[in-house]
Amino acid sequence: MKSWSSSLNLTWETNKRIFKRERQMAKRIVVKVGTSVITDSNGRVDNAKLKMITDQISALSSKGIEVAIVSSGAIAAGVERLKLDDRPVDIPELQAAASVGQGILFERYSTLFQKDDITSGQILLTQYDTTHRQQYLNAKNALRELLKMKVIPIINENDTTAVDEIRFGDNDTLAALVSVVIEADMMIILSDVDGLYSEDPRSSTEAKFIKVVEKVTPEIEDMAKGFGSRFSSGGMVTKISAARIVNSAKISMVITDGNKQDAIESAIDKKIGTFFQPAKKRTSSKKIWICYGRTPSGTINIDKGAVQALVSKGTSLLPAGILGVEGNFDVGDTVDIAGPKKIIARGLTNYSSVELSKIKGKKSNEIYGVGPGENAEEVIHRDCLVVI
Repeated sequence: MKSWSSSLNLTWETNKRIFKRERQMAKRIVVKVGTSVITDSNGRVDNAKLKMITDQISALSSKGIEVAIVSSGAIAAGVERLKLDDRPVDIPELQAAASVGQGILFERYSTLFQKDDITSGQILLTQYDTTHRQQYLNAKNALRELLKMKVIPIINENDTTAVDEIRFGDNDTLAALVSVVIEADMMIILSDVDGLYSEDPRSSTEAKFIKVVEKVTPEIEDMAKGFGSRFSSGGMVTKISAARIVNSAKISMVITDGNKQDAIESAIDKKIGTFFQPAKKRTSSKKIWICYGRTPSGTINIDKGAVQALVSKGTSLLPAGILGVEGNFDVGDTVDIAGPKKIIARGLTNYSSVELSKIKGKKSNEIYGVGPGENAEEVIHRDCLVVI
């Protein structure tokens, strides 16, 4: 078994102080509902389980807490209605199942909320809505307006039109980006496990439960490998990635077993599950959008001096430190920035891959006439660059 540091767990007294503060702050919450939480052993949507979730959210709403739901299960609902033996594998079949299931799933949510005199609204998103700034802002405005009107948004990836190139691939990432967009205080992931363990508890008796994670580290990411579920597309790895996103936005996160009675309330008050502590300093929404909301179109390889300048000095990326480029990208695209050993940053480029091939290694006064002109001596300005 891998060794794990005691720093992963805070003392109980420290835990209580953090939990008390987070409980007081949690006025706006995103609840991510995993497929396994609302389906039975055959992968069919279980109405009793769905009601257990909506009852808890209705109770929170009655207390003045704003809640947005990111729910998986559309494909499962479609599989049930289409009487398929198992979840499809091919994209067209998945899209067909989603097309049938999305309306069914929302209708079930809506009916259950109506019994508590609560209005819900459906929002379907693809990665296009986060990779393009205007679409990102449109989604942000729509979500905030719904919350302002005391409507509970029920959000899902638009599996009907999404394909490999534009799909989130899991609703954990989608829920994290929604949390950032609406500036939530807390994100709760309802899964089929209690939280994070040092190893997969379903296959190892040596697995130790991790109550609090102060920071997502490579050690934490290693612990997440191997967790998965039969009927969902994500796993513990995507949940840890989601934690990294929301924590950087100063949003706390809890992973807990959504099949437990009052799981949501307990995640807020009693702190069941694994609690991911938010960063002390908030990364701007723009930089989070750059880092996590967009798919990189290529890579810029830089030397050790440029790595030090970006990481230690907080500078912009200049042509002089560039060794080469990979991929085809245009002005304004998102690109990874890689040092000699690994990717160290991500940003929006002022030059295309073709232009960068011409100016790599040159000083700023040697690049006039190539690309956007004299006002763009930086390949990536610091304001549009995020060190990972």
